[in-house]
Amino acid sequence: MELSLIDPMTRDFLDATAGHSTVMNFSTIPVWMFKTDQPVKYPDDPNQAFWTYTQGTEFVDPSGKQLGDYFARLVSWYTNGRFRDENGKQQSSGYHYHFPIWEVLNEIDFEHQTTPEQYNERYDAIVSAIQKLSPDTKFMGLALAMPQNDPKWFEYFLDHSHHKPGVAIDYVSYHFYASPTIDQSLDDWQYTFFDQADRFITNVRYIEAIRKRLSPATKTNTDELGVILPADDLEIRDSAAHPDRIPSLYWNAAGSVYAYLFINLTKLGIDVIGESQLVGYPSQFPSVSMIDWKNGTPNARYWVLKLIKDNFQTDLPTDRVAAVSPPRLKGFAGDPLTDFGCVGTQPTPCAAQLPCSARGLLRQPIPRGRVFRINLYGFSRGGRATAGF
Repeated sequence: MELSLIDPMTRDFLDATAGHSTVMNFSTIPVWMFKTDQPVKYPDDPNQAFWTYTQGTEFVDPSGKQLGDYFARLVSWYTNGRFRDENGKQQSSGYHYHFPIWEVLNEIDFEHQTTPEQYNERYDAIVSAIQKLSPDTKFMGLALAMPQNDPKWFEYFLDHSHHKPGVAIDYVSYHFYASPTIDQSLDDWQYTFFDQADRFITNVRYIEAIRKRLSPATKTNTDELGVILPADDLEIRDSAAHPDRIPSLYWNAAGSVYAYLFINLTKLGIDVIGESQLVGYPSQFPSVSMIDWKNGTPNARYWVLKLIKDNFQTDLPTDRVAAVSPPRLKGFAGDPLTDFGCVGTQPTPCAAQLPCSARGLLRQPIPRGRVFRINLYGFSRGGRATAGF
């Protein structure tokens, strides 16, 4: 196991998030654990985008022991300061981090033609190995890319009879990204984004019904929510960066989608509502970024998340959350009963408008002199932007 390349960024992340409830996920199984016709060659440059790594469908060791041992060594490196390698030699790191939550793999419905049955076997092998080293760690499973495609993923994973005794299912996770087609323009996106968001909310209701029936103590984490523009998929196809042509209003629209999802998923009692991702850049989903990769400046997606985090309580009953209608596109009627206002950083008088039922959600009075408004109506180049900065 060679960790010199991953160590610096892992240390940075763990040091920066000390004291917070982080979720760790080393998301891809090394390809040498799979049977492949030829060894998988990857670029000599570790910074080169490479999207064809996850080859093979069958394990070299079908028992799962090799898989569990690998993740045990990985966790031991960061939590116990050392591990014993495959040759019996002790390797030392000196790290003694704590992992509150471990998410087992990522978007497995996109990798190795994984079936629900195979995922459960891999989940159990990894969880069983990590639990021995880090008994306080909670575990999160599935992390599905396309949760709407097949309910069997949830029916099988959340059924405790399909797991080994003692294997915890503390969280179930899944993702959503609105995505327009390549022929759609900025004028079309406002309809597509919110239409797809509403469909996702409907999917969540069905998934929650399955969870409550099979494993009501399991919490839900929608840990990747965002928008992916079709140009990002072209970069993946080419394994290369393309010129940046993302219009500035896109970030406002994408930020408003997250705010809309936050309110509606809160009403459904979802435990964790995560926005993806902090830093994207050309060849690595640039349209999903919350930070300008050229200069480190936060964009509208970041500020929407920060405004919600800083100003809204997360422990109120869901019936205290303001009702939000589907976005009114183009019109910007300005009805204060459907405006969702939050404080921010524009030096204008404090005039945020909140629904009456939402005012009690503010953790503290709105400070004078710095205001944003987030209007969940869509967006228009001729009117106010949804996340007006």
